[in-house]
Amino acid sequence: MTKQTYLVTGASDGIGAVYADRLARNGHDLVLVARRADRLAQLAERLQRETGVEVEVLAADLSNAEELAGIERRLREDSRITGLVNNAGIAGETRFLEADIDHLTTMIDLNVLAVTRLSAAVAPRLAAAGNGTIVNITSVTALMPASFTATYPATKAYVLAFTEALAAELGPHGVKVQAVLPGITRTPIWTEEQLAGLDPEMVMDVEDMVDAAMAGLRMGETITIPALPNSGDLDDYLSARTALHPNLSRRQPAARYLA
Repeated sequence: MTKQTYLVTGASDGIGAVYADRLARNGHDLVLVARRADRLAQLAERLQRETGVEVEVLAADLSNAEELAGIERRLREDSRITGLVNNAGIAGETRFLEADIDHLTTMIDLNVLAVTRLSAAVAPRLAAAGNGTIVNITSVTALMPASFTATYPATKAYVLAFTEALAAELGPHGVKVQAVLPGITRTPIWTEEQLAGLDPEMVMDVEDMVDAAMAGLRMGETITIPALPNSGDLDDYLSARTALHPNLSRRQPAARYLA
């Protein structure tokens, strides 16, 4: 990979921290964003010591409008940043009938609004330069919402659709755009008790997940599902969806609605 500077959100642990590690070991400089300044500082010190890259730490809560705006300004103004990994997000949702609406609002702010605004901050500059990378971490729940809770899969479905549309728009300008759809991944978002109750064959180590995602980026994939054994299954899904297009907007209602 050509050396870039990547801004990684949610970088203090889990998927974001592993992305930071892998990007640093590929020689990329980093700007790491998360709420926990202490954890970011520890990670930055280790990566600088072990890899020699430059690592800057920005403590910010991206569900806070003012703090989000500060990261947006950095992405708009710093021409050195040519890569963005939108990883920050939260889950922890109950059934909708018992949901805490304030928690769901924060989830939407972080999982949807922050991803959109950070992408919007950097995309025009990358397109004008004719290069750059945007990676959005979504989830396999985007493809199976009825199997989970209501709001979290909906936020991830937004990120998937957003990323596909962004790839179509920015690809001709030389910008790589990728959606990564992890399944159950061994990160702090899960407790050990929760993981112990799952089939171990369903749980991927976070290092393996990120390594697969980065391989997918190198392969030029717009959608990467690290656990999917046969990529042809995704191709079939996308082809079936595309086959609907000619009949999704027509002058008359379908005959079944006219009886």
